[in-house]
Amino acid sequence: MARSSLTLAALATAAVAGLDVVSTSPLSTGQSGRYDSALLQARGGDRYVVRVPTADEAEREQSGDLVALRALTGGSRSRLPFAAPEFVGQAPIAQVPSPQTSSGQTRGMVYNYIEGRPATLASLDDSVELAESFGRAIASIHSLPTSVVTDAGLPVFSATESARVARTAKDRAAATGKVPTELLTRWSLALEDSALWQFQPTVIHGSLGPESFLVAGDRVTGILDWSNFKVGDPASDLYWLSSVSREESATRVFSGYNVARSGPVDRQLRKRARLYAELEIAKWLVHGYDLRDSLIVDDAVGMLAGLASTAQSDLLNPLSTDTGRIMAVDEVEEMLARTPRSETVTARDHANAARISEDD
Repeated sequence: MARSSLTLAALATAAVAGLDVVSTSPLSTGQSGRYDSALLQARGGDRYVVRVPTADEAEREQSGDLVALRALTGGSRSRLPFAAPEFVGQAPIAQVPSPQTSSGQTRGMVYNYIEGRPATLASLDDSVELAESFGRAIASIHSLPTSVVTDAGLPVFSATESARVARTAKDRAAATGKVPTELLTRWSLALEDSALWQFQPTVIHGSLGPESFLVAGDRVTGILDWSNFKVGDPASDLYWLSSVSREESATRVFSGYNVARSGPVDRQLRKRARLYAELEIAKWLVHGYDLRDSLIVDDAVGMLAGLASTAQSDLLNPLSTDTGRIMAVDEVEEMLARTPRSETVTARDHANAARISEDD
């Protein structure tokens, strides 16, 4: 059962000394019920957000979010053309028992309120200026000095490590036996293309999606959910643009990004972003296998089939940079032989996987 806004207001007054709340209202955070949230109006006019996680995963994210927001010093924030949440206070509260929680207590967090409405993918179609504002906002994060992350002890991934993580995602999906051969070939070519992975790691948000942005008019006013803040591949902050309904909207975001981005030009940025987008479906498949959830598995298999059909017909947009020579059949087979499949999944695992739909 969700906590009432009055309960959350009382929690906020315990978390922030001297806070005098005069009104409160429920607040939707776009987090699919993973948080109980309220908007608070304080005497004097300031507004705040109080948020309590309702699942263990959300609690871990909230803890990571707090570390990241503390890493964003005043100097770092001054480089951003939008607002990032500012932590104001916290207080313990009993956790509501549910299958998603394992501890008896969690923490409520209070942040300043940032003006703006939550964005959606369709927001990118609203105007050229707004789409370019998305690009500039992302570029400003990527232009922060890496010391912002390293000084806080947050993760740092090199280009080689980023490729290794992507390869692991591909291998785990391949081990299910459900990924079309065309996609395994496509991904393997990209992962073995050294030119694709020659990039300078940057500060990245790490969890960007349209729901991370707050917008007002033609500009981005805020970015939320900083729990995966780190140094890594800037393309991983852009993969979600592959889901836009109009390609020109994504192009406008990249245009705004390229104009605002400091540092060397990353000519393979968009290709890696596309690879990451495709591997998200692979991760969804693996997630379904891990949970033995036939609905997720079937959904992922359907998306992979559609992706394979699209990739096969769109020969002008390969993921790899080298398109000068088409591999022979024996070369493709040799490459796929290096992709762990049967050796990483036992016969029993295959049998269990085959029975997923029967178990439900």
